[in-house]
Amino acid sequence: MNAKELLESLHQRLVSFNAVERKAAVLEFKEKFAETPEAQTTETTCYNLHCHTFFSFNGYGYSPSYLACWAKAERLFAVGKIEFDVLDGADEFLDAAKLLNLRAACGVESRVVISELADKVINSPGEPGIAYHLGIGFTSAEIPAEQAAFLNKMKQAAADRTRGIVGRVNPALAPLELDFDSEVLPLTPAGNATERHVCAAYAAKAAKMFPDEAERAQFWASKLNIPLEEAQKQITNKVKLEGTIRSKMMKSGGPGYVKADPASFPALKAMNDFTIACGAVPSIAWLDGLSAGEADPDALLDLHESYGCALFNLIPDRNWNFPDPEVKAKKVAAMHKMIDCCVRRGMPVFVGTEMNAFGQKLVDTFSEPALADYMDVFLQGAAIVTAHTILAPQGRGFLSDWAKKQFGSDRKARNDWFAEFGRKNHLG
Repeated sequence: MNAKELLESLHQRLVSFNAVERKAAVLEFKEKFAETPEAQTTETTCYNLHCHTFFSFNGYGYSPSYLACWAKAERLFAVGKIEFDVLDGADEFLDAAKLLNLRAACGVESRVVISELADKVINSPGEPGIAYHLGIGFTSAEIPAEQAAFLNKMKQAAADRTRGIVGRVNPALAPLELDFDSEVLPLTPAGNATERHVCAAYAAKAAKMFPDEAERAQFWASKLNIPLEEAQKQITNKVKLEGTIRSKMMKSGGPGYVKADPASFPALKAMNDFTIACGAVPSIAWLDGLSAGEADPDALLDLHESYGCALFNLIPDRNWNFPDPEVKAKKVAAMHKMIDCCVRRGMPVFVGTEMNAFGQKLVDTFSEPALADYMDVFLQGAAIVTAHTILAPQGRGFLSDWAKKQFGSDRKARNDWFAEFGRKNHLG
């Protein structure tokens, strides 16, 4: 049995909502992996440090345990778990990573308010002053009480927003209506429901309510205001249908959409203070450099660094993978400009694919010419994040007093040291 076959044989147990069952499956994977051909092969240079799991939403249903076993089976250089608004599953993932001797890291993603850019769209389309933002390098879900209160507030605000969406969309889709508590929350292992869970619930309930495909297609055509022929195609394409429900019902112009209220999101400084107090590293999330808020790389980094950001996260696939050569050229140029700016400043860059929608890549195509020349930059970023995760519990994290005393303002020396440590060491 090879590693992929082993992973497949344990799949259902690894993605179970039962944590005990998942842990037993990880232990079995570790034991049997040693007998696979892959156990004798070297690691690749490929990695993914931005993977959501089913504790927020994973397009493939992956749990933290599955993610760790998958990374081991693929012989990845590193793997990272990042969730929206929660640290749920962090200890499960890091324990599995240690057991399997992986380079790994955990993070939290949310939306924040950036008052200096209140009149500019940043990386959240159609929402001036609001930005997706990260903290990475958390070493446990057990965090100080004050920070736990901050995180709980963030989770509750996200839950309230999602519950509100259902309340506004139900009348628009009547007689197809959802009960949030009994029909949405059960789709999650820990109650952190997102828009994507809601879309899946609507699609599944419609299939039961309208078992006749012709009737179901007619329903969606009328409710989503799409041609009947298109609806007929979409009812046999779960991913496409759920994407259309989200676009038509929950995004700008749809009945479920409400303009972002800055009061329901933490300020950038508050998010960074929380991240640092937990021993993690504030990290910039970036879209594509084409918005007013991202157009000037130096200005963007100046602002973020003034609030303590020290890492930069890029989702490469949405910055080069376009069939239109003109669109691709424009996106790639903006991406390269941004990466080059980070390199000049000594700000490490780490990458990933998100995995929060079916169809997103499991690992980036690092051989793509638009990415290949930056592979050393990406590997350095991954190694630094891993090193921080290993060393933070010892008081030697990337932003620690120890690091400040050891390296002062010499970013290159700090980056080189952490990268070298990360290349040589795993969590196990």
